[in-house]
Amino acid sequence: MEDESAEADGAASVVSLPQAPDAIELRHLRAFVAVADELNFGRAAARLYLSQPALSRQIRALERLVGCDLLRRSTHRVELTIAGEALLDRARTLLRDVDEAVSATRSVGGELLARIARHWESFAEVSPADLQELRVAYEGLHGQFEAPPHIAVRSVNAGGVPGLLLTPPAEERTALLFLHGGGHVAGSAFGYRPLAGALADAAGTGVVVPDYRLAPEHPFPASVQDAVRAYRWMLDRGATRIIVAGDSSGCGLVLSLLLYLRQQGLRQQGLRQQGLKQQDLPMPAGAVLFCPWVDLQPAGRDRPPHELDDIRDAAAGLYLAGHPAGDPLLSPLTADLTGLPPLLIQAATGDPLLDEARRLADHAADCGVDARFELFSVDTHDFHIFWSFLPEAAQALRQAGQFARDISLAAQAG
Repeated sequence: MEDESAEADGAASVVSLPQAPDAIELRHLRAFVAVADELNFGRAAARLYLSQPALSRQIRALERLVGCDLLRRSTHRVELTIAGEALLDRARTLLRDVDEAVSATRSVGGELLARIARHWESFAEVSPADLQELRVAYEGLHGQFEAPPHIAVRSVNAGGVPGLLLTPPAEERTALLFLHGGGHVAGSAFGYRPLAGALADAAGTGVVVPDYRLAPEHPFPASVQDAVRAYRWMLDRGATRIIVAGDSSGCGLVLSLLLYLRQQGLRQQGLRQQGLKQQDLPMPAGAVLFCPWVDLQPAGRDRPPHELDDIRDAAAGLYLAGHPAGDPLLSPLTADLTGLPPLLIQAATGDPLLDEARRLADHAADCGVDARFELFSVDTHDFHIFWSFLPEAAQALRQAGQFARDISLAAQAG
């Protein structure tokens, strides 16, 4: 009867073992889960920023402590043993619970918010009138972080637009165009290496980051023209199923690019004047928008004032340089978005621009666009740039990477 009862409880197939010793560490379990996910020691080591010998030592230590083999290794393959399969789901659950507990504790204690505030501090204190100081401060904000060490970075000339190409190990495919933020007046491909590199890692593809021209030296539409040139360059190099991504004001540029591409069939004369080929440009397969800033209108904000409002308003004025903010290429909250590809929109609960993200998602859906909205419990704008220490940002990048993979596969199947 005892055996029948155990089987009914789903426990008969699990052999009871003595309690594992206290020497098992979370790093052992993280190493095991990474190898089990990748079934490749090289990729798992890169994912954990470890050398392969160090990763192997951690796996061996775990196997000694639990008293059985968890992985079956051969020259060309890595497989889970039955014991490894039994441990995998439980280890994932344990690690997830620990991460959530630590994240909740840090959030309550204010540690992460305080760290984010320190990162923003030097930038937020700059006068909007001092453009050069603002640019230096913005580069300094991003300069506090490093790109993932296994991401290769090299310079490219993307159709006449200088920029950087960031690629994961052994990845030759380039299918992601990233348009950086900075209020249209600041930011650079060099400064955005950390975030673009993390996105390349999450999506498993090369990422092109063009150094598009900035206002006020080059107001609208210079940056849109540069984005089109970089996009065309990717197509000319054989890229297919391209995903376009951006953060903050870069999201506005992403949407301007998409709307321009949709209209390009009606603007052949304009393309000829710019010296571009007379051929249709296919629409990207999808777009990823991190904390979008897409409303260039300074008036009518239905929210409390924010410390970055003065900088944002000044930057918008420099970018527009007298051009109407209601131009459909600049106003995705009111423009007809019909025909745009699937959008992934990610926002933070404490972002002063959260309402813009919600309105954009709702408006896109009303226009028949597949718009997915993801909200993360973070009290800052553009939280993705803090991916190296903020769990929610790291999770958001993982989900964005998966979205890019899924869209690419769906487009390929179609």
